[in-house]
Amino acid sequence: MTLQVIGAGYGRTGTLSLKLALEQLGIGPCFHMSEAIANQTCIADWLEAARGRPNWEKIFAGYRASVDHPGCAFYRELAERYPQAKVVLTVRNPNDWFDSTQATVFSPRMRTRVPEGPLKEFLAKTVWDLFGDAIDDRERMVAAFERHTEEVRSVIPAQRLLVFEVKQGWGPLCAFLGVAVPPTAFPRVNSREEMAAMLATGTSQQSASPEEMQKLVKARLEHLARK
Repeated sequence: MTLQVIGAGYGRTGTLSLKLALEQLGIGPCFHMSEAIANQTCIADWLEAARGRPNWEKIFAGYRASVDHPGCAFYRELAERYPQAKVVLTVRNPNDWFDSTQATVFSPRMRTRVPEGPLKEFLAKTVWDLFGDAIDDRERMVAAFERHTEEVRSVIPAQRLLVFEVKQGWGPLCAFLGVAVPPTAFPRVNSREEMAAMLATGTSQQSASPEEMQKLVKARLEHLARK
């Protein structure tokens, strides 16, 4: 099994909806940050990748696609390693993206809630450190988002790349992948409100252990699988 689709879009651009869509199209399983949190045995391998020593075959064993963090930070390397894979860049209004990240995954509360240890190091090295001290600064984060979009456009050949907003639904995605449009509605999950509510679980606690986060995300994935 090898990667057929590489997601280059940052988190909070509809990546979980895209994961579910690809799996409905038979291009799955699809790796997503939620998979890393739910199955934390891969964290050591991702940290090795962040140190410049990736073992992509081990990381993506059993997967046909990757979207969201941490894979999007390595889209260039993955595109070189899997030259037959197509690349999907999920995008949205950059200011809306910033607002969504600040309410959820990049919020100061989220970053401080994760206790010191391998999980926090993994999140820092593969996600938070991409933005450094700009992570709470709208102007610099919007600029980083726009810069990433233009970089992907310049690096990936046009015939290999789909710049995609999930609100466009099945049409552009299925045409790009050369598959039929399913009769079911395009998945629309993980809205800002849904994500914020999930992250608010256990608000009385100052921190959430890796085990608690694992349990929470596993339950979320199981719920989505039943929908």
